[in-house]
Amino acid sequence: MNKINLDDGELLSLYIVGNEEAFEELLNRHKNRIFTSIYLIVKDRYTAEDLMQEVFIKVVRTIKSGRYNEEGKFLPWVLRIAHNLSIDYFRKSKRYPTIIMEDGSSIFNSLEFSEAPIENEHIKQDTYNLLKLFVKELPDSQREVLVMRHYMKMSFQEIADATGVSINTALGRMRYALINLRKKFEQTQEAYDKTLYRR
Repeated sequence: MNKINLDDGELLSLYIVGNEEAFEELLNRHKNRIFTSIYLIVKDRYTAEDLMQEVFIKVVRTIKSGRYNEEGKFLPWVLRIAHNLSIDYFRKSKRYPTIIMEDGSSIFNSLEFSEAPIENEHIKQDTYNLLKLFVKELPDSQREVLVMRHYMKMSFQEIADATGVSINTALGRMRYALINLRKKFEQTQEAYDKTLYRR
């Protein structure tokens, strides 16, 4: 049987009944996509390779334990596992991305900061630190969409597939993330550059 012509679901069925070659074909089919999704978060080839091994281990354990129930959605399921493991590593290493909007500007622009120069570099740094803190405080679903969209450069369709939600839900999470960031800046008692924030 030519496994190349089989779809993911058929290969999984073969693997579940003991065909190891079927799983090898699945890995060969998707490993580049999985590796890329991890690498875009961790930005280190060796770390990405280690995490990809963890992903495969978790996938195998889940399938062999009979807990896999994502029939027909193998790749989005694996990408969710890869994403979650990468984000866990990302959080532990305390490396949070600078979020860039679609026009190439920083997220500060989406928060309606003007283009006037900031004369006090300390206030500028404090404002940036507040932004990083506020991003960390967002609900997981909202923070993940921000990271996947602006750091992993994923389309909203890819985000929807990877997180198992509709495109409208992914778009909504993005919108609420930005709204929440605006509110956090408005409500903070910490010093930040208020002259640049249009109320």
